[in-house]
Amino acid sequence: MSARDEVLARIRTALGPVPGPGPGPGPAPGPGPGGAAPADVPRGYAVRGTLPPGAPELLDLLADRLVDYRATVRRCTEAEVGAEVRAALAARGARRVVVPPGLDVGWLTGWDGEALRDGPEHPLAVSVLDGLDGVVTGCTVAIAATGTLALDGSAGCGRRAITLVPDYHLVVVRASDVVETVPEGMARLDPWRPITLVSGPSATSDIELDRVEGVHGPRTLEVVLTHPVAEQDGAAPGVG
Repeated sequence: MSARDEVLARIRTALGPVPGPGPGPGPAPGPGPGGAAPADVPRGYAVRGTLPPGAPELLDLLADRLVDYRATVRRCTEAEVGAEVRAALAARGARRVVVPPGLDVGWLTGWDGEALRDGPEHPLAVSVLDGLDGVVTGCTVAIAATGTLALDGSAGCGRRAITLVPDYHLVVVRASDVVETVPEGMARLDPWRPITLVSGPSATSDIELDRVEGVHGPRTLEVVLTHPVAEQDGAAPGVG
């Protein structure tokens, strides 16, 4: 018996008999290792919030969470996204950024800088990414309750490397992609894709609770959050 087999055998012995499947939505899971019955996982939790995707209250909650995480939020209509992206890059002083293959080219039209396309066929080297001023991407889904942005490696989000190496990340979040709860957000994601969850700038704290930013990803996160045109008079677009 190998060391691995011995460790797994001890774990199985410690866990004891595995109960059969319990009631819950979705198909029953298959047998576990060695043909054992799957564990009984309670699934009575809430799978959706009380507000529909893109509701004004959700947009406000998401913006509040992001600002609390030390991100910057710009509110605008869908038609104003390009202007806000260019304004954000200009304010940052960014001259060279990386973008995923599916980013809307119209967002950067008129920007006095250089956008380098990255894709699976022609990926930029880490050394190149490290020398750029930032990255501009879209977002697959945003979770208002936790202030989390989910990127899934799709054409609008790009490879994980482009959102982890540059020090500045500018993300465009459409109102229709903002949901209330984590289960709602997870339901929109393909589990076979490389999912990256972003809740504010990269940060960590040591045992003395000294916060250090930029250790595992971008030090600065800026979000362009759209809202329906009907909300323009009631909302307060701009930098948060």
